[in-house]
Amino acid sequence: MNTLAKLALPAALIALPSLGLAEEGPVPGVNASTDTVFILNSLLFLVGGFLVFWMAAGFAMLEAGLVRSKNVTMQLIKNISLFSLAAIFYYLIGYNLMYPLGTWSVDGILSGVWGPGVLEAVGVTSDAADDYSYASTGSDFFFQLMFCATTASIVSGTLAERIKLWPFLIFTIVLTAVIYPLQASWKWGGGFLDAAGFLDFAGSTVVHSVGGWAALTGAIILGPRIGKYNKEGRTVPIPGSNLTLATLGTFILWLGWFGFNGGSQLAMGTVGDVADVSRIFANTNTAAAGGAIAALILTQIMYKKPDLTMVLNGALAGLVSITAEPLTPSLGAATLIGAVGGVIVVFAVPFLDKLKIDDVVGAIPVHLIAGIWGTIAVVFTNGDASLGTQLYAIVVVGLFTVVVSAIVWFILKATMGLRVDEETEINGLDMAELGMEAYPEFSKG
Repeated sequence: MNTLAKLALPAALIALPSLGLAEEGPVPGVNASTDTVFILNSLLFLVGGFLVFWMAAGFAMLEAGLVRSKNVTMQLIKNISLFSLAAIFYYLIGYNLMYPLGTWSVDGILSGVWGPGVLEAVGVTSDAADDYSYASTGSDFFFQLMFCATTASIVSGTLAERIKLWPFLIFTIVLTAVIYPLQASWKWGGGFLDAAGFLDFAGSTVVHSVGGWAALTGAIILGPRIGKYNKEGRTVPIPGSNLTLATLGTFILWLGWFGFNGGSQLAMGTVGDVADVSRIFANTNTAAAGGAIAALILTQIMYKKPDLTMVLNGALAGLVSITAEPLTPSLGAATLIGAVGGVIVVFAVPFLDKLKIDDVVGAIPVHLIAGIWGTIAVVFTNGDASLGTQLYAIVVVGLFTVVVSAIVWFILKATMGLRVDEETEINGLDMAELGMEAYPEFSKG
């Protein structure tokens, strides 16, 4: 490092919290070619997409660590299956529903929905599948698919240890083919919520709250695990099998979130875009840290000992909280927004237990409640946001997701049954449903 760099670095670090947003339009002295813009935008989608894909591994490890050893294999097969189903059904139906060829509700039900051969870039007409001035269709589709799959992953952990495999996977198909893409089209497909001025940069509501609402509805209909609440109404702690895996899963999710939020800039063809992506990365990271430290301190104060599972979920809640607007906050504001998410987790987990809503991994506090908070928090840092509009969108998306999810859950319950029998639940779903265990050596000797 030369002398000039040594002098410049401290000044840059001091100035970092107050850096302004990148200016719109061309940057003086920069003449990006069409080729370069197309390549860099496509690259952002691809890199962001595979980072979000890595979150699938994070969800799998987090859930495997937070369920009991007798149910680990079931969580793992659910996670790889739900991602694969999301990939297929978002291709067949969801993508074209999310970015319809026409106005979906006016031109006819299913108008332009079933058309896997036509995968348009966002905002591009059917005669130009690749907008050469923007990005490749394949990169856009790949990136958007990862968000759809993430929504399904949220549901998996909440309903763990007592739901049958196949009804869950059928619900996943409906969620990824219809529920998620339809409501996402209302914002990201240029629908009525977008027209109303609703702001949700990377999906605190569009992705995370939708998964949370679907999980909450399923948890209420499914009921709690056997032994979770005793006859006196007290909560009986059910420790997870492997906190090492749960911690690894959290770090993987943290890493994947840089693609989740950073990729949602949707452009990397100018100096301004890259500066904004950098700012998003920094804010995303500090929000997670704020959530983790808030949960660490609060559990120490409330329980006299820090609670690792709360700290892990605190970090995730911080990430969800900043997802609705990771660009406009300063580093300090982003840290505080994330910290509120961490506080939400610490209070929401026992609150759900009082209501006898059994959420195995804490996904409802993290993705639903922190998602609502993050959507509201936009108004504190983005002058274009309206509190009334943000609340309106939260209610609209919530009602739609709950009603449709409840219908699907009840149909599955009436036709296939949702819950395993008592003996299977007590002995573990791995052997009864799958005939294999994640840790077979533990059951021998």
